[in-house]
Amino acid sequence: MNSILKGGLLVALGASCYGLLTTFVKLAYEEHYTPYEVTFAQLIIGFIALVVLNLFLKKSEPPIKDPKLRRKTIFYLILSGTSLGFTSIFYYLAIQYITVSVGIVLLMQSVWIGVVLDGIINKIKPTKRKIFSVILILIGTVLAADLLVEEQDVDFAGIGYGILAALSYTVTIMTSNSVGLQYHPITRSKWMMFGGLLVVSVITLPELIEYMDFGIFMVWGPILALFGTILPPLFFTAGMPKINVGLGAIISSIELPVAVLMGYFVLQEEQNLYKWIGIALILSSIVLMNLRKVKKDPL
Repeated sequence: MNSILKGGLLVALGASCYGLLTTFVKLAYEEHYTPYEVTFAQLIIGFIALVVLNLFLKKSEPPIKDPKLRRKTIFYLILSGTSLGFTSIFYYLAIQYITVSVGIVLLMQSVWIGVVLDGIINKIKPTKRKIFSVILILIGTVLAADLLVEEQDVDFAGIGYGILAALSYTVTIMTSNSVGLQYHPITRSKWMMFGGLLVVSVITLPELIEYMDFGIFMVWGPILALFGTILPPLFFTAGMPKINVGLGAIISSIELPVAVLMGYFVLQEEQNLYKWIGIALILSSIVLMNLRKVKKDPL
């Protein structure tokens, strides 16, 4: 039980890091850094840090003997990491226009998008439980995003970027659970981060060549890389083996309330009862969707 408790705590810490991230991005924007500067700095610092961390894994990680298989696996990891780059750039562009709480709620749409893609790609028919969970998420999103409030000024650019971020995040989740599983998670993160960095470089460098404030590398770049790239893989790698997948998914949903609370206490973002009911519905749907996995794979 102590091992399970420790694993759950580590997973919660990893998810909380992601929850803190959006507020740090907003604070960087307040200092007039752009989404391009923020995204590029986070990914390049994160990639360098993962390369360094991988140096300590060389002795413990068995190499893939077949060089062709190794090259093919690395290529697929880099390719799957491109969706990570799109997620970062779309999400940080969205946060320019919308609040932290709305941004994280939109990113959480990846839960039901994953169910839809699973049905289309893998021909897996969703169960009644999943369909009900998806309905709960959609209702929760309407409430949490304040779409029922008449005076709400909806920024469609932010909503659009947020949905694109959720789509690419769904692809990231699906590929990260199926590509290069023979590698250590930190090694996989390194190659996927490289793929993400390639995409972000292509998108951001035209803007950054024209003007870039290198001060981003002094404070916010390292902070964003620490909480968005370095710590989560370490916490998840250490915690997930101690618990099952269903419980891990449930605990990971702590990212949502952490992000909303940070937005409220640090950025003084407005909250109301509708938002909290919506957030509760989204969290409930995640628990409902993964409850069977917890029961099926007992601790």
